[in-house]
Amino acid sequence: MTETVHTLVIGGGQAGVATSAHLQKQGVPHLVLERDRIAERWRTWRWDSLVANGPAWHDRFPEAEFDGIDPDAFAGKEAVADYFARFARERNLPIREGVEVSKLHRHGDSFEATTSQGTIKAGNVVVATGPFQKPIIPTVITDPGITQLHSNSYRNPAALPEGAVLVVGAGSSGAQIAEELVRAGRRVYLSLGPHDRPPRRYRGKDFVWWLGKLGKWDMKAPTPGTEHITIAVSGAYGGHTMDFRRLATLGVTLLGRAGEYRNGVLRLADDLRTNMEAGDRNYLSVLDEADAYAAANGLELPEEPEARTLLPLPDCVTNPRLSLDLRDAGISTVIWATGFRLDFGWIDLPIFREDGRPRHQDGVTEVPGLYFVGLPWLSCRGSAFIWGAWKDAERLAGLIAAG
Repeated sequence: MTETVHTLVIGGGQAGVATSAHLQKQGVPHLVLERDRIAERWRTWRWDSLVANGPAWHDRFPEAEFDGIDPDAFAGKEAVADYFARFARERNLPIREGVEVSKLHRHGDSFEATTSQGTIKAGNVVVATGPFQKPIIPTVITDPGITQLHSNSYRNPAALPEGAVLVVGAGSSGAQIAEELVRAGRRVYLSLGPHDRPPRRYRGKDFVWWLGKLGKWDMKAPTPGTEHITIAVSGAYGGHTMDFRRLATLGVTLLGRAGEYRNGVLRLADDLRTNMEAGDRNYLSVLDEADAYAAANGLELPEEPEARTLLPLPDCVTNPRLSLDLRDAGISTVIWATGFRLDFGWIDLPIFREDGRPRHQDGVTEVPGLYFVGLPWLSCRGSAFIWGAWKDAERLAGLIAAG
């Protein structure tokens, strides 16, 4: 059976829901296909205690607030998924769940999508499958006695085998998982790469507020060489600055970047102190910019000089390990918080770069009628966030409506 629609949206997460809402406003007939449930990744690709990294007043669509959550609190993962599902239901968005697209190609003047429920033809296609597609595990550890999982499969400390845990990755996921594990009484090793670590709050304002005032959400492209630098921030435990020195005082052993594994030993780069100090510089630079902005604009915000006081570098940083024998360290589990790569192998169109990313300008591809939304840096730094996807979707829906 072949079905024909004006515009097909592939993906029912935050980007797909936002796109549908704006297409509906523009009066554009469309259909959204979601292979699981709406916002399923929030439910099943996240650990149990995960909360949003931004406060509820910020991490949402501009037209709908969270139910029963204080605006300054951090919504849990189920609450976030419920938010999108409720938004779609209340607006009667045409989202069809449980339908997977296995191939998309061009056929004449239209697109054809092969799905688990037949073929769909469309004049326009918006790919809204998001950036979290194929988990990356960069190092092969061959010891069958060690449990290995990506952060998308981690659930809680009790679900892991007894023993120490090695977490690889210094972004928000790795840092938050390491903290949860050490708070649960686990022996934890955390491998850090280059990272930024902004203050959670400064002078009475959340860092997302400061990023807006400083114009950082609207940045059009990352600084060359920083595209893969992760950001360590947390809304857990009421929200706090992610400070790796503090994690060390809790008992986490900090390590340099994970390298080659051979004969039970993991090699570690001699870059731990460099990465730590670069993260500190990033942290302090945000404070400097915030202070300058407050002074220039006459903002009467409480000063916070204590925010500049850093704990001493722990011994594991000043005397870093350059190798780690996993068995000798009692490590029974390795959690790879090493991010994801895009996987658009199901799109049979010549629009991809060598690294797998689509060629586009602010989400508009060189193939007429084909668009992307929800990807990092699609049009600006905020594009991969809930409100950023909303803004990009609004612009793309306008283009589609204009024909």
